[in-house]
Amino acid sequence: MDPEFFEMLAMPLFDQLYNLAHWLTGDRTDAEDLVQETYAKALRGFKSFEEGTNMRAWMFKILRNTFMTSRTGLKVQNTVPMEDEFDRVDLATHNITPESLLLQLENSQSVMNALSELPVPYREMILLSDMEELSYKEIAEVLAVPIGTVMSRLSRGRKMLRQALLADSSGRSTHAV
Repeated sequence: MDPEFFEMLAMPLFDQLYNLAHWLTGDRTDAEDLVQETYAKALRGFKSFEEGTNMRAWMFKILRNTFMTSRTGLKVQNTVPMEDEFDRVDLATHNITPESLLLQLENSQSVMNALSELPVPYREMILLSDMEELSYKEIAEVLAVPIGTVMSRLSRGRKMLRQALLADSSGRSTHAV
């Protein structure tokens, strides 16, 4: 496969990759470096890419693996305690969902702050699912985890986000309208 074909498939993903890289690193320069390294690795390994497979999932997986093996990623990976992945998935229905809270909050900075405070494994689940709109199967491919783990972490991450947003909204003064 030639470099022009790679460019045709990979370049439309640039903004999505940069957004995820920025959320993971928390720094523009680090995100730019991460995306650049991702594209370099993908181009070098493009001969192993099977035409007809999911290019987006393949690129996200390279980006994530590159992040996790970087100094920043290793620090995050080694300092974020993982809860038991085999806890029951919280299937209870809530009237308040992360989506409804997002719509209700006047200040989107609160959402960004709450999301950035989540441990990376949960943050990346929410970003890949809700922001990048990857399917459970695609997320499982990107993160090299079973679909059940995707569902469990996504549920737990959304619950953590909901709790953070509720704590933030209850901490602000409210005015009667």
